Amino acid sequence: MRAPGFWTGGSGGIAPLLLSPFSAIYAGATARRMSRTGWKAPVPVICCGNATAGGAGKTTVARDLGRRLADRGVAAHFLLRGYGGTLKGPARVDPEAHDSTQVGDEALLLAEVRPTWVSADRGAGGRAAVEAGAQAIVMDDGLQNPTLEKDLSLLVIDGSFGFGNGRVIPAGPLREPVARAASRCRAAVLIGGDECGALE
Repeated sequence: MRAPGFWTGGSGGIAPLLLSPFSAIYAGATARRMSRTGWKAPVPVICCGNATAGGAGKTTVARDLGRRLADRGVAAHFLLRGYGGTLKGPARVDPEAHDSTQVGDEALLLAEVRPTWVSADRGAGGRAAVEAGAQAIVMDDGLQNPTLEKDLSLLVIDGSFGFGNGRVIPAGPLREPVARAASRCRAAVLIGGDECGALE
């Protein structure tokens, strides 16, 4: 799906204004969902998430973290929903047996580096990873998914897009208000130069 043009840049215009009541409903539903408690894994869980819909560089950051942990002797496993794929999981990604229609593109990229799991239920995926020997779990996305508790969350920001018009879906690209997402994160990771003043 292509993002509407009014999602970018300033928050002016009639469309965001007309859609703002639906944004309030969306943000409220996200807040209620995030108030739930998820499964607490016996190993560290690191989440590479973002506040906006779409890509922001989460997979790049996750791959890097997986490599760094492996270099330190930590058996890290990746966990993601498998956006664009049909498998609901939990399923371990096998690049020889799975393709992008089943597990999504990101899962195949991650599976080149470390064992990778796709699971719509991140808690169930985390359990499967731990049972398979994961000493740490690196999540690609999932900041707005409460089914698995995170020990460390990173807010990944696309420097060329920032937070768009600063409004919540459908009036803008945000999954939730930026301050709410940032409050659950230990640090922000900026991909590219800060062209939109996102770091403010």
